[in-house]
Formats: sequence, structure tokens, C-alpha cells
Amino acid sequence: MARPVIGILCNRYLSEQLRETQMTGRRNIDAVANVADCTPLLIPALPHAVPVGDLLAALDGVVLTGGRANVHPRHYGEELTERHGEMDDDRDGVALPLVRACIDAGVPILGICRGIQEMNVAFGGTLHPEVAELPGRHRHRMPKGCRDPEIIFELRETVRLRPGGVLASMLGAETIRTNSLHGQAVLEPGGRIVVEGWAADQTVEAISVAGAASFAVGVQWHAEYNAAVDPVSRALYSRLGDAARACQGRRRGVVVAA
Repeated sequence: MARPVIGILCNRYLSEQLRETQMTGRRNIDAVANVADCTPLLIPALPHAVPVGDLLAALDGVVLTGGRANVHPRHYGEELTERHGEMDDDRDGVALPLVRACIDAGVPILGICRGIQEMNVAFGGTLHPEVAELPGRHRHRMPKGCRDPEIIFELRETVRLRPGGVLASMLGAETIRTNSLHGQAVLEPGGRIVVEGWAADQTVEAISVAGAASFAVGVQWHAEYNAAVDPVSRALYSRLGDAARACQGRRRGVVVAA
């Protein structure tokens, strides 16, 4: 049987300041192909090109990648200001309905960085454009001006996991170390969102979706970096792959253990 297909949502990017493209980082692709052991399929973040129903018919899982643009605040009832930064309306137009459709259809989904924020907003949650501005919070962005990936993606954040929760049970631990590369973050969790992990300053770092029929987890860190080596990332992508194989089996009437 062919490997399950996991869709990886792309971001808008202006190449050479001239050509609009859709892209994702190589590490997102490698994590799906080599750690989840699934076939990666890039999804353009263009609503007119990829109807959600067509995506669900073709995919056994979805990864919502990180991205520089933030979720537009109108999706959680706020006015757009300069503080909200760069927007990507087309990605919002694919990601938000895709999250809800995956949960309804039992298609596994992993949200990374912007992806956790999309999952939260899809279920009625809110975001803060710069979490460091909140009382008692610290800066979660990468070191200013740094170009060294090993420093940028250093495991500098201690995350406390919900005892007995989805991640704590999967990882067999209640604290983990992760990288931290974000400004925007979850403010109020959405109606079906279960908080699974917090940074030391109580910033939400991991979530799951209550009542989801398959794997449905969002993490604020970049799990794709060193996914084959880092035990936390490896566990996330391995579980996503298992859930995708189970989803593929259900489509074909084959029982596959998730």
C-alpha cells in the first residue's frame, strides 16, 4: 500500500521582490517524509485553487506550518492595527476552514507556530500580536540579528505539560525543552481547545482539540527543526504518521492501529 499523503500548507512569498510564490521550508517536507514516513504534498494557500472538500478527499493528514504573517484579527473580533504585523488573507482562507473540516472528518492535523494559532482561532479563540507586551511575560522571539540556525532554534524554552494530557501521555513527561520563535500567541483558548502546555511565563505552548476523532495537536514551537533527532519532535511526527496510516486505512476499509 502506498504511503499516506500529508498535506503541508504553504505561505505566500515574494521571490526576488518580483514573483509571488507559494513555499514552505525544506525541514517541513523532510519531517513528514522521513519521520512521519508519509508522502508530503504541498498545499498552496490559495482558497480559489484548493477547495477544502477536494483536499479532504486527497489527504490522510495535514500540517499547518509556521509563517511570518499573522492571522488577521477580524477572525477573532478585533480591528487590524500596525501591531498585528503582516497578514496573509489567502492562507487564513484555506487554514481556518481546513482545520474545522479535518476535525469533523477525522483527518489528523498538526499545527506548528502559526498553525497552533490558526487552530485556536478556528474554534473561536483569540490571539495577542506580541505576547511579550503582556504583564509577566517574556520575549519569545529568536535572538535579534542572529543568522545561526543552531542558536535561532536552540531549545531555550521549558514547557510544562498538562498532567495526564495528550502530550504528557505521548511523551511520558510533564516538562520538555523546546525552541521559541514567535511574537503572536494564544490569548483566550477557543471553545474546543484544550491547553496541553505552558511556557514558564504561562504563555500557551501546546493545545489539542477536545473530542477530535484523530490526532489534533498544535504546538507553538518549530517542531520541524531537527525532527529526526529531537525526541519531542520525533514523537509528534511519528504519532502524526501513525494517525495518517489509520486514516488511510479507514478510507480503504483496512484496520490499521494508530
